Amino acid sequence: MTKTLSTYLPEIAVQPVFELIKVNNVHLKIVNERVTRHGDYRKLPNGHHQITVNANLNKYRFLITLVHEIAHLVAFQKYGRRIKPHGKEWKFTFQQLMLPFLRPEIFPQQLLPLLALHFKNPKATSDTDATLALALKQYDPANDKNYIFEIPPNGLFRLHNGKVFKRGNKRVKRYECLEVATGRVYLFNPNAEVEFIQ
Repeated sequence: MTKTLSTYLPEIAVQPVFELIKVNNVHLKIVNERVTRHGDYRKLPNGHHQITVNANLNKYRFLITLVHEIAHLVAFQKYGRRIKPHGKEWKFTFQQLMLPFLRPEIFPQQLLPLLALHFKNPKATSDTDATLALALKQYDPANDKNYIFEIPPNGLFRLHNGKVFKRGNKRVKRYECLEVATGRVYLFNPNAEVEFIQ
């Protein structure tokens, strides 16, 4: 297991993550990319705990995602199944589990202040923290996608599912975008990756 983990995690994080997996009796599955999520946790009918994490994540995002999902498991066991999935019990558990990893031996120096800020009040996904999400994406392999904030006003872009949108104005944090085929307006995070058409 540690050999597999070393492919996906920063070297120094492998052993402590392996201990978390062992102690919590986690069945870890590394899966092909899912566009809608980086990972998930579920308790199986046989009582085992299964966590899936996307294989295409860079090692820093993989670590954050895996600990995020283990925090679900630990929070449910400690506080019961009635808690909100991303409520205060989960946030506290995630902070406690993540704290030992927030070190310069594990994360690059430029990510540490952003992570410290993020973990004061962790969100349901690190993608909603636009500053952190953009910083983490610097460690992804290069691709031909653009971020929403790079698309010019009224510029057209396409999503992974083929739907075409026209970029509108920025609200407080997100951009209003018009789906060309239906005329419906959707809100997009500024760091959403899309294919620029024109």
